[in-house]
Amino acid sequence: MIAIVDYRAGNLTSVARALEHLGHHCEVTDRADRIRAADQVILPGVGAAGATMENLSRLGLIEVMRDEVIAAGKPFLGICIGIQVLLDRSDEDDTRCLGVVVGNVRRFPSVIDGKPLKVPQIGWNRVRQRLPHPIFDGIPDQSHFYFVNSYYPLPTDPAVVIATSEYGMEFCAALAKGNLIATQFHLEKSGAAGLRMLDNFCRMKA
Repeated sequence: MIAIVDYRAGNLTSVARALEHLGHHCEVTDRADRIRAADQVILPGVGAAGATMENLSRLGLIEVMRDEVIAAGKPFLGICIGIQVLLDRSDEDDTRCLGVVVGNVRRFPSVIDGKPLKVPQIGWNRVRQRLPHPIFDGIPDQSHFYFVNSYYPLPTDPAVVIATSEYGMEFCAALAKGNLIATQFHLEKSGAAGLRMLDNFCRMKA
């Protein structure tokens, strides 16, 4: 079973429908025992870092996610806000995050080289694969994926950055560290390429 963590955010049902379309059994849950029992765990959604961490804390899921899923070696996929809360701290609401990937989350600047930059980024953008990874099986390099973000992850170790994109500047679009994989772009909104990546994750074993 694949657990989709319910922390009172949007887009959870979209991810669940995508997995069901692919033929993978999943469960949207906020129960620690169901997350522990899952073969794989997905943390998707949209929203602010502060509210996300507050809800995970209120539900008693921070230690479960950090210690009993990620540190325990269970395949984990973070999507959108799910990539940002993996780092140490976010500029959004000056939020302390899970701290399983060293680094911070920064806001896109409103001006780059004297030119205004529209924030948030909303729409399709090209993703460049920087390192080979099974999550990219069957995905051509430079494929387009759907983004909605004002903030971007900035890991300290460039070796965890498996894909980048550009929006006024180059930024980390996907990262991987052992059993942990995360994307800034929305797999569930990214057509055939996004579905293929979701399917690739669901076929991974601990």
